[in-house]
Amino acid sequence: MSRRILISGGAGFVGSHLADGLLGAGHEVRVLDALNTQVHPNGPPAYLSPDVELMTGDVRDPNCLKQALRGVDVVFHFAACVGVGQSMYEISRYMSVNTGGTAELLQAILDNKSALDKLIVASSMSIYGEGRYYCSACDKAAAPPVRTTAQLKAGQWDLRCEHCGTVLEPRPTDESKPSEINSFYALSKRDQEEMCLIFGRTYGLPVTALRFFNIYGTRQALSNPYTGVAAIFASRLLNGQAPLVFEDGEQMRDFVSVHDIVRANMLAMERPESDGEVINIGSGNPVSILQVAQMLAGSLNSSIAPVVTRKYRAGDIRHCYADLTKARALLGYAPKVTHEEGFSELAAWLSKQQAEDRAETMLKELSAYGLTA
Repeated sequence: MSRRILISGGAGFVGSHLADGLLGAGHEVRVLDALNTQVHPNGPPAYLSPDVELMTGDVRDPNCLKQALRGVDVVFHFAACVGVGQSMYEISRYMSVNTGGTAELLQAILDNKSALDKLIVASSMSIYGEGRYYCSACDKAAAPPVRTTAQLKAGQWDLRCEHCGTVLEPRPTDESKPSEINSFYALSKRDQEEMCLIFGRTYGLPVTALRFFNIYGTRQALSNPYTGVAAIFASRLLNGQAPLVFEDGEQMRDFVSVHDIVRANMLAMERPESDGEVINIGSGNPVSILQVAQMLAGSLNSSIAPVVTRKYRAGDIRHCYADLTKARALLGYAPKVTHEEGFSELAAWLSKQQAEDRAETMLKELSAYGLTA
């Protein structure tokens, strides 16, 4: 059945790929995007399908939202400022766009009596704080607090058991893990998730919150120093510079292809089993940040080795990767794109791009606010 679909923030990296998937499935797609210059320095991106109805406007503008929601059956809420580091010193903007924008969207759905079939909100693994852990010496699970600034300044990267001092081993993180917020970005994403779920329960609207892990793929904003780490590393390599790796590079993340993210979103739209649920979407296959830098260099045929800075960033965590049990059960989701396939595709696209390397700018901005050392 063909539906009319709104994607807020849909001109971006993930939203545009989702638009392609939805169009390919026979749906009509409208995009509302502010076209922020940090992400879209040249205006509407060339990769956005001409079959998309593009509305340029701010998700905090009730008039824009009223027009954008007209005749819509499903909303994918992707509009957000993205970046843990930047959120720590652009607090007002992040909370205004992410939390305030979500409030405006929900208010507009209510005020305009929008007869939606479903709302799907892009949440984030950042709301977990640290992931799940296990102490081999005590033979028990552990959920340690986020690291303190004093630990980070001392270069104490690993988390240790509070009982015996053994370095904890990371384990897959499931949706029931309590949230431990460590950045304003994470706080705003939890706000988005909880607000949408509360609205759904109150007004009988089916809502699904998808907690995305570290997404990579074509169309990432290469000149945005607060985009995904894969794109940041790639920008450095394309400009003949070494990727700058924080801490010791051994921190583990879950990198998931944008193509798998699109499939998960389309499954969530069709599966009533996901209504009212929070679901992890990742690869379930952890990889270290240092390995990512090395894989990208290999894919780009670059001999430039990453530089391990042993610097920290406020708001960063040590390890977190997805437990996909719930995604498999409720969505029938399983990742299909391997890291080798995904990074090869990314490299082929990157080789044709021009990227302004602004990693040093990011470091200077973070340093000016005392957020790295």
